[in-house]
Amino acid sequence: MSEFKLFAQRMGLVGVTNFLSSISGIFLLPILSKNLSIGDYGIWAQVNVTLVLVSYVMLLGLPNSMIRFMASLKEREAVQEGFYSILTIAFFCSLISAILAYIFSNQLSYALFDNNMAVVALLPLVVLIDPVNNTLFNYFRTYQKTKLHSFFLILNSYMAIVFIAYFIAIGYGIYGAILGFLINKMVLFLLMLAVIISDIGIKTPDFRNIKSYLAFGLPIVPGNLATWIISSSDRYLLGMLLSTAYVGYYSPGYVLGNMINLFAAPLSFLLPSVLAAYYDSGKLNQVKLILSFSLKYFLALAIPSTFGLSLLSRPILEVLSTPEIAAKGYLVTPLVALSSMMLGIYYVTTNIIILEKKTSLSSNIWLAAAVLNLVLNLVLIPRLEILGAAFAGFFAFAFVAATTYFYSIRYILFSIDNIFILKSIIASILMSLAITGCDSHGSVQILFAVAVGAIVYFVSLIMLKGLSRKELLFFTDMLFKSA
Repeated sequence: MSEFKLFAQRMGLVGVTNFLSSISGIFLLPILSKNLSIGDYGIWAQVNVTLVLVSYVMLLGLPNSMIRFMASLKEREAVQEGFYSILTIAFFCSLISAILAYIFSNQLSYALFDNNMAVVALLPLVVLIDPVNNTLFNYFRTYQKTKLHSFFLILNSYMAIVFIAYFIAIGYGIYGAILGFLINKMVLFLLMLAVIISDIGIKTPDFRNIKSYLAFGLPIVPGNLATWIISSSDRYLLGMLLSTAYVGYYSPGYVLGNMINLFAAPLSFLLPSVLAAYYDSGKLNQVKLILSFSLKYFLALAIPSTFGLSLLSRPILEVLSTPEIAAKGYLVTPLVALSSMMLGIYYVTTNIIILEKKTSLSSNIWLAAAVLNLVLNLVLIPRLEILGAAFAGFFAFAFVAATTYFYSIRYILFSIDNIFILKSIIASILMSLAITGCDSHGSVQILFAVAVGAIVYFVSLIMLKGLSRKELLFFTDMLFKSA
């Protein structure tokens, strides 16, 4: 029980960290949307989408291998060998992607970046360093160095805001935003690498285990690519089928709806390594208990947040961006929030497939969903524009969540509290009624509406006996001790 409590406290710390990191995107949104044209803001979104693609594909699934195989390593030499083998391959794969970005810069500029060659000139440097940084972040995740991971995650988010805001303020526009982003990544790389070297030292790897790492990781790559197609390719397709301006309209609503992911982030961060340790030790009951706990508390936060974001989307976007963006983008938020909820459910259940080393199954699910998503995008975007992209994403994520759950319970069946889910939905409806009675025109009024909604939700949930006294005490203790 003490080990389970430690997991919960770590989840609380990661949750706070990801909240602070996620809201940095909300702080950055007005800096970008109010100082750049709609088209330039669309270019910013395209750069970020491209970086996700590079990391998903060019890292060859090795971050997943690091978590699965290295989490239980204790000997210094074994840790060095595994880490530097993966880091070396990550660097060379990133270098290849940077060279390709340079060679095809003209084509990329025309297809994705509205012929902005200045931005494309920086792209090779960004795609070189970002995947390497992701590998360094994964070291802290693998060994559950939660405080260090949290520190660097927050530093990455807020240092980027400072650099980006500075270069925009001195008149560099979208080029300055990408330049500030790049400088932030370079500083972060040096700091993280210094910490890791002080922890494990330096060793030239002989790649003795790389074959098993690649055997585990490579089957994940098609799934990663499919994940990117579902979660990010809509920005590419909006830019190609319509224009980068539509990417600019779409992205703020997407960022807002995607805030649901801040509740799922602690699960995706902690569950793989924690569950692997229990599973490899034969502690199946603990695995089931943590899975049930994780899903329940994710939904306890995700369900009311989806209701609240859907109701407050337009006034929030009016504060954070422009009335033009808010008028077009607010309808995207509810569908993206639902998609994020589906993704959170997937984050819990997919751990069973990972534990059973059925990574090819997960990849096949994502590939099928990617085909569905592409077809729906091509059909719906010309007809419904940005709303069509949001619908396509929701249907694809719902397919992934349902299919992954169907296959995962064949291996490990864990309990789901369906009565609690019903009570959470009822409490969320009562919360929504309270929010609609509040004035939400202005930042102060929005914060007041959020506070009222949160109080009504949790009071309603307690009155419906959705949470027991023991669970409330445990949850409160977890938050205080992890803060």
